[in-house]
Amino acid sequence: MTLTVEDAIGRATQTWHRLGVAQATADEMAEELAADLAAASADGRSVADYMGGDVEALATSWATERGALQVPVHRHLKETAVAAAQGAALPALAALAFWYVGWAHVLDPSSESLRTTADGQVLREVRRLPDPGVPLMWVGLVVSVVAAFFLIRRAVRMTLRYHDAAVPEATVRALTKALPVILAAAAALAVAIGFFGSYVVGYFQLLFTVPVALAGMLAAVGAGAVWVRHRTCPPAPATR
Repeated sequence: MTLTVEDAIGRATQTWHRLGVAQATADEMAEELAADLAAASADGRSVADYMGGDVEALATSWATERGALQVPVHRHLKETAVAAAQGAALPALAALAFWYVGWAHVLDPSSESLRTTADGQVLREVRRLPDPGVPLMWVGLVVSVVAAFFLIRRAVRMTLRYHDAAVPEATVRALTKALPVILAAAAALAVAIGFFGSYVVGYFQLLFTVPVALAGMLAAVGAGAVWVRHRTCPPAPATR
């Protein structure tokens, strides 16, 4: 959908109202924006090109630079972290379950038997078969990551909209770009915790690895979402 001048001015005005910009100041900024867009159009530039594809972020930055904010912007960092962790919770649990299926060989059909010969020797027979739990584990891990990607985005978007937060869509767009890195970091942390449990904890590694890896992954996702929110919605001082 092509961004028109009317759409850009309307979305910018809505952002200024949500940020607490005075009506007179918002009207003045809207007139200036309309003039700038008209000049850009005369130069052959599209509205989306001039706005950088992010009307909310540009409007927030403009209001901040002009000192037009009447109250500090509430960035809802805590809410963002909780929402991201909630979105990642079920996929993280599923990933740990798939990992356990492959690690513990739950579905391994291989068998082992002992047989005593007539002369009293004990023979050990091992029947090795392909373990379907291994490919299931890898497929399950991929599905868990994809599910986490969409559930985290959805949870953050719904939370920011519920709180009527500033620049929610800008945050979601930035989060979409950053989520592959965030999820990779969370997975790497879980793997590191797993190695630590295997080589340091030893016998009780499962009781250690599952809760600690789950907590580590959720914390990494929450921290990453907060970092994205901080970047897209920087704090602004109040003006009186």
